[in-house]
Amino acid sequence: MPKNIQFDPRKFTVYTEKNIEKIPQLDRFSADQVLGMKAVAQVLPFRVNDYVIDELIDWDRVPDDPMFQLTFPQAGMLKEGELDKMKALLKQGAERTVIKSEARRIQLSLNPHPAGQKEINVPNLDGVTVAGMQHKYRETVLFFPSPGQVCHTYCTYCFRWPQFVGLDDMKFAAKEADGMVEYLKRHPEVNSVLFTGGDPMVMKTKVLRRYIEPLLQAELDHIVSIRIGTKALAYWPQRFVSDDDSDDLMALVDEVNTAGRNLAIMAHYSHPVELWTKAGQAAISRLRNAGATIRCQAPLIRHVNDNPEIWSSMWKAQETLGLIPYYMFVERDTGPRHYFEVPLARAYSIFSDAYKRVSGLARTVRGPSMSATPGKVLVDGVTEINGEKVFVLKFIQGRNPEWAGQLFFAKYDESARWLDELTPALGQSWPWMDELETMKQTGWTGDWGTESHIQKSASECGHVTFQRL
Repeated sequence: MPKNIQFDPRKFTVYTEKNIEKIPQLDRFSADQVLGMKAVAQVLPFRVNDYVIDELIDWDRVPDDPMFQLTFPQAGMLKEGELDKMKALLKQGAERTVIKSEARRIQLSLNPHPAGQKEINVPNLDGVTVAGMQHKYRETVLFFPSPGQVCHTYCTYCFRWPQFVGLDDMKFAAKEADGMVEYLKRHPEVNSVLFTGGDPMVMKTKVLRRYIEPLLQAELDHIVSIRIGTKALAYWPQRFVSDDDSDDLMALVDEVNTAGRNLAIMAHYSHPVELWTKAGQAAISRLRNAGATIRCQAPLIRHVNDNPEIWSSMWKAQETLGLIPYYMFVERDTGPRHYFEVPLARAYSIFSDAYKRVSGLARTVRGPSMSATPGKVLVDGVTEINGEKVFVLKFIQGRNPEWAGQLFFAKYDESARWLDELTPALGQSWPWMDELETMKQTGWTGDWGTESHIQKSASECGHVTFQRL
């Protein structure tokens, strides 16, 4: 820990819907308002720790404070009839099974796993599904270690909320690394493994080692980078500087570097306030000194950061602290999207305005980007072609790697919120749609071998033409 940064190391204290009334700061709310929070928390996950409560939320600004909106249940996250029903059940002391049944009905209506995560992202070995993995893009595998399927604090917008609400048949998790390691040995095209969740940084270092160290063997030298997706730098920076195994964590970072791999921390920062605390800056400094690369990403969220000044301020702070701005995402089409979403036209305007306010060093950031079924699709511009106003869209990643970097066009629509609400422009169809439909129908599972499914489906669908500016 840098000697010039002093902070209270504090012990980890967490609150959930079961003890939300014990949070002292909620005394400013009426009993009915707290009941509303509890009602929402029956459907969508709620978990917050005292560092977030004490250091990140400005309680003089609630309920409008962005960090309060980001971490506490809001009445508008449920539809009016649903909220009233859940409140009534709680008020009358209904049986837990009755409350859970109604919550499950609402949950299943919220598109729990968008973008083909369950249908065509899951890989297999010899016809058997590999537990806790997704393989959507050729070079990158996602791994969900089962001890990491929780977070220090839950974000209210989280697109992976099904991981936390007991929908076990929709949960990604793997107890051991054996399946992942064997899969990677057979897939040398993979060069990056992303540990995600939940938050892998909730795991003790000795547990994290069980998943990471097997990737350092010489037989897997095609793995160039090991990524860890985490919100811990924002929500519990003590994990890196004062928890009882933080020294061991730094040793693990060094071990990865010594093995010739890059350890990349994919840090989720949603608002600049998360970067301003002493504990947060100490954690950043210690990770960087240990040799980790830190890249920053977050979705654009109404009520939290839907303002270009917030984003430019955040990117400038990240640049100052030696971090790499990486992605602005579009809120996924799942969960309480109606509360948080920002139309694509406004998202592009916010991104463009913020992008103009930073130096070239911060313009490593890309956005607004949709993690949609065919791939990561960037809203790259708004222009006019043959008298038609269009969105210029670009694949950053595609299920077919040949799609990456390709441009296509959609009719300009100020109300569209996601790729499936856009219409192809210029009288054409999406150039990748037939191939994607073939992938869906045949249950493609990420086989990029010499006789790959992609090659077969491309030949079946015919020649694909992309237009360029």
